[in-house]
Amino acid sequence: MTGWSIDSRTVNPGDLFFAIRGDNQDGHAYVNAGFARGAIAAIVSDDIKAPAGPLLQVRDTLAALQILGLWARRRWAKPVVAITGSAGKTTTKDAVAALLATRFEVGKTAGNLNNHLGVPLSLLRMPGSAEVGVMELGMNHAGEIRALATLAEPQIGVVTNVGYAHIEAFESVDAIALAKRELIESLPPDGVAVLNADDSRVLAFRDIFSGRVVTYGLSEQAELRGDDVEILPEGVAFSVSGVRFRSSLPGRHGIQNVLAALAVATIFGIELSTLASAVIRLAPGRMRGERRQWRSVTILDDCYNSNPDAVRFMIDVLKGEPAGRRIAVLGEMLELGNWAEKLHAEVGEYAASSGIDVIVGIQGAARPLVEAASRRAAAGQETYFFEKPEAAGAFLRRFVKPGDAILFKGSRGTHVEHALAAMES
Repeated sequence: MTGWSIDSRTVNPGDLFFAIRGDNQDGHAYVNAGFARGAIAAIVSDDIKAPAGPLLQVRDTLAALQILGLWARRRWAKPVVAITGSAGKTTTKDAVAALLATRFEVGKTAGNLNNHLGVPLSLLRMPGSAEVGVMELGMNHAGEIRALATLAEPQIGVVTNVGYAHIEAFESVDAIALAKRELIESLPPDGVAVLNADDSRVLAFRDIFSGRVVTYGLSEQAELRGDDVEILPEGVAFSVSGVRFRSSLPGRHGIQNVLAALAVATIFGIELSTLASAVIRLAPGRMRGERRQWRSVTILDDCYNSNPDAVRFMIDVLKGEPAGRRIAVLGEMLELGNWAEKLHAEVGEYAASSGIDVIVGIQGAARPLVEAASRRAAAGQETYFFEKPEAAGAFLRRFVKPGDAILFKGSRGTHVEHALAAMES
């Protein structure tokens, strides 16, 4: 056996295929497709007619995947750094892994495989030679972080922030904070909690943890503190304990991501003075604040996902761009439930009050965002709404001018990247 898969389309020869029953698809329908791609066997809970390869039948294939993931975790038995938060998890995970890799062999979560399926898969795929693992833990309901931490068994827990992401399943942001706190509650007594001192809810987690706490941030109370901050067109620059760092991760939130990684590196005994070159090599992930030029227009591609706090972070980045016009293309933010209209309107007001010249909303609840921006807009500011991203892209193709800077951001299900593609076509 060479690997593990839950998607018949990505099976490699020698993989063990798990037939997982999901909300929209049942993996049992694709067992023979997995065999056609070279699966060595399939884990199933249903009978399969005329299977093209050997089957291992269990009561619950998801439970089997998770049990095997925990077995792999304990067999490997090296330190794990787990990261959670309402925004910045993946970027922080990648930054932590990159800085630790200056001294150790590191295994990490691929992409954002951070849920009940992705975490056990990541554990099963952890290289046996890895000396430390870096894993992202996501959630949209209470109890999920605790369950994932039970599988990952982290020694170090990092919490980036607490915000409105996934609030449709919670009564308040404080309830979301309690769900994020599950990571800290799951750490062993000799573990280390790494907390963002700039977020009061996250900082409060230190009060419930008896082990070591390391705080980071830009505020005075941070133990590992960034100061002498410069926000530059090509990224950021800042200092920590007299060491100067430069990074292409955008905005003040980009600095916080790097500070979290620096805090973890120091826990592993890596000197700050040795990390400047690794920090400068950090780059935004695909559709996570990528910067590029198109026809003398600056594009900030942050299409991967969105929530109210993350949008504000990127509006601040756009506000600092040297440009003829600053254009924010903001897709609907999903999973906000009854809070959707209010939170979209607040983002619209924030964009307008930040002096963004043109605000374009895409889909559904982005309409109250545009309406609120229009009410707050000063003379010369423009607002537009489109139900489809392709229509927004066609408009932008005619509308943009050389020297403009354009931010594209929206929830995954809004597909704001289609607007960007239509503009560039």
